[in-house]
Amino acid sequence: MKYRRLTKEQFEELHQEFINFLATQSITHDEWENLKVNKPELAETELDVFSDLIWEGVLNKAEFLEHFAPQHMYLFHLKEDKMHAIVVNVKNENIDITTQEGYDWLREHLMDDSVEFLQADKDYTDDKNADKFKMIEQGAVITKGELYSYFNKLIN
Repeated sequence: MKYRRLTKEQFEELHQEFINFLATQSITHDEWENLKVNKPELAETELDVFSDLIWEGVLNKAEFLEHFAPQHMYLFHLKEDKMHAIVVNVKNENIDITTQEGYDWLREHLMDDSVEFLQADKDYTDDKNADKFKMIEQGAVITKGELYSYFNKLIN
């Protein structure tokens, strides 16, 4: 398995897609029920293959990631050949931008000396989707890029 198995909730949400996936494998509902009972290791393999297919599709489409920490906001634009990062650092340890109060403070104090902006490009490794997945596993979330666009305009 290249990524990680989808959660029970994700499988439930993708129920119809999973049925379609099994159909492409020529596995009927009755055969699936039989597999789960009599060949659980094969059923597990099918779940893993489906999970990887879903992750591949999601990662191929992802254009922006965001990751918040108490004093840092990491905004990534996932370009074709590299990713561009904008990092917002809050140098006041009493501010936690993962809370509503801290985030509101940041919005009101963007141009203070206690707020620092950094940006950099980073090349992907040989496996671009694995790079994206690793960031998601570390807490980043896929977004539409509104925050990235805002800060990109602000600092460029």
